Amino acid sequence: MAATRVGCEHYVRSCLLKAPCCGKFYVCRLCHDGEENHQMDRFKVREVKCAACNTIQEAQQICKECEVKFGEYYCDICHLFDKDKKQYHCQPCGICRIGPREKYFHCTKCNLCLATDLKDNHKCVENVSRQNCPVFFDCFMCLSRSAYRCPLCMHSAFNMKEFWEERDKEIAQTPMPSEYQDTTVKIICNDCQTRCTVSFHVLGMKCSSCGSYNTAQDGGLITAPPVDAQQSADQTLEEEPNTEHHE
Repeated sequence: MAATRVGCEHYVRSCLLKAPCCGKFYVCRLCHDGEENHQMDRFKVREVKCAACNTIQEAQQICKECEVKFGEYYCDICHLFDKDKKQYHCQPCGICRIGPREKYFHCTKCNLCLATDLKDNHKCVENVSRQNCPVFFDCFMCLSRSAYRCPLCMHSAFNMKEFWEERDKEIAQTPMPSEYQDTTVKIICNDCQTRCTVSFHVLGMKCSSCGSYNTAQDGGLITAPPVDAQQSADQTLEEEPNTEHHE
């Protein structure tokens, strides 16, 4: 069976994790940590509860009772269930990363996965992944404008104001074909975490909250009905004869 589209604001999954610390069920560790006065160790999770049939069972990808898939992606080390984002588990990092795997390499000195175009082309900060988010450290200040995001937290690594203004101009000078001009799409902003619906453009989708183009598409394109078709439908309703009979 296909996965039931449930979950939380953090993950799309069809199960709840049993917190090994307090025995309570939460969709994810972030939801748990936001409610409790302690943190969940996701690596120690051993049981999950199916969101479809409520069966409590050993952590696994498919429900043993109703066969619902708990997540398109599942890591039995991190106990991460989510929709497919080309994730992969990096053994040296000890956690799952958003891929695809072939576009990243693990720097042993930084102890972090970086984009392949930074291999032999970045300033290492020893064991930076064990410190605060590396977006605030020198090793990411060498990122090129084409790779402006921190690969760990996905936030912009630079002050991108001028770059976003340039993108505004590019989009203004590059109108989409007529069939896409009224098309919108749901996005999530990697910088401010806002979810919104914006106009679709191949050069980028701008967050309506903070103005960042560091956004990710959350779902398919939303196409408005053709104007001619809507006008035709309205005209049909206006011209429809009155079929009521009066005695």
